[in-house]
Amino acid sequence: MSYERVRQHLLEHSVRRGTFTLKSGRTSSWFIDSKQTILAPEVMVDVADLVLERTPQEATAIGGLTMGADGLSFVTAAVAATRGRSLRAFSVRKETKDHGAGGRIAGVLQPGDRVVVTEDTVTRGTSLLEAAHAIREAGAEPVLLVALVDRGGTVGAMAAAEGFAFRAVFEAPDLGFPFEGGAEPR
Repeated sequence: MSYERVRQHLLEHSVRRGTFTLKSGRTSSWFIDSKQTILAPEVMVDVADLVLERTPQEATAIGGLTMGADGLSFVTAAVAATRGRSLRAFSVRKETKDHGAGGRIAGVLQPGDRVVVTEDTVTRGTSLLEAAHAIREAGAEPVLLVALVDRGGTVGAMAAAEGFAFRAVFEAPDLGFPFEGGAEPR
């Protein structure tokens, strides 16, 4: 039930058709601003439930590279807390902060944490991998990389090559589009 509600919301509120330049510089005939769904009050609990269904029980924290990961991580941690499950939440800064406490981590991440690394939408997965490396440098261990939407279809293989497991809640074909990376649907 949650899956279909979120899928419909993505199609109605997050997917845009036209000509778009992606972060990689390539162009695409569709774009997805999944924050329009992740942060919508009518489905945010459903989004969190879908991420929690994929979250290993040993996970103790959730976060990723700001800004793409923030909404998904924070909503999921908040909903988990209402269900008696404790997940610390944090963001990985794009650059090391050179004032205050410094560092790349903002929020609550502790050495030894077992982390679900999130991203709203991925095509190539570089933000997920950058965050996973920063999390390891902070002394925590990524146990799963999760995206709400996988546009490219190649992230799983790239993550596996670096020793990370990857899961997407939705893939491009689930929304009626081919993978941007030319991968075949699973």
